[in-house]
Amino acid sequence: MNILMVLTSHDQLGNTGKKTGFWLEEFAAPYYVFKDAGARITVATPKGGQPPLDPKSDEPDAQTAATERFRKDAEAQQALANSVLLSSVSHEEFDAVFYPGGHGPLWDLSEDQDSLTMIQSMHAAGKPVAAVCHAPGVFRHAKLHNGRPLVEGKRVTGFTNTEEEAVQLTKVVPFLVEDSLKRSGGNFSRGPDWASYVQVDGTLVTGQNPASSEAAAQEVINLLKKGT
Repeated sequence: MNILMVLTSHDQLGNTGKKTGFWLEEFAAPYYVFKDAGARITVATPKGGQPPLDPKSDEPDAQTAATERFRKDAEAQQALANSVLLSSVSHEEFDAVFYPGGHGPLWDLSEDQDSLTMIQSMHAAGKPVAAVCHAPGVFRHAKLHNGRPLVEGKRVTGFTNTEEEAVQLTKVVPFLVEDSLKRSGGNFSRGPDWASYVQVDGTLVTGQNPASSEAAAQEVINLLKKGT
């Protein structure tokens, strides 16, 4: 079982002068769900190499068992530091694709043509496509073969407007994930702010926030075991 994890290469938080990137828990938790299930994991980014880490996800109150495990895992750190170019891989090589969040994807992956091709090709091939927290924003321009939005009519979730308000970045981000999914015709639902909440519709898996990343990854494994 080969799983592609696609992370952001974007490190600027709008015009604030602050840094952003990917959220550590949203990479580490799914990484170990996949690894412990025996999957071969490839990490890819638009620019290759070390993806930028959102510094807030490195703070003490954002740590979990998965992030602590990651800090002691030289192999995982090496895989992350040497991400391959997203443009160099094909959907045919993988059984599933997973997008961790952090604010970074809102700027680069949501507009990246290689990412769009990967999402659309994986979905068309009936393979699991998963995104958590801000990463469901990568579906913004994704279309089905008939030109309709990929999420149209599908049960989806993602980082909510109230969660964005809570971190005071509503006016900083280029778009709001919840609004974007609704605009594309997604059947958006949510759990309480910051609690684990995942939606699965066919082979599309979405998680609401960092706490949802492990459960979302487990749903991908469940789909692969069912032989989707």
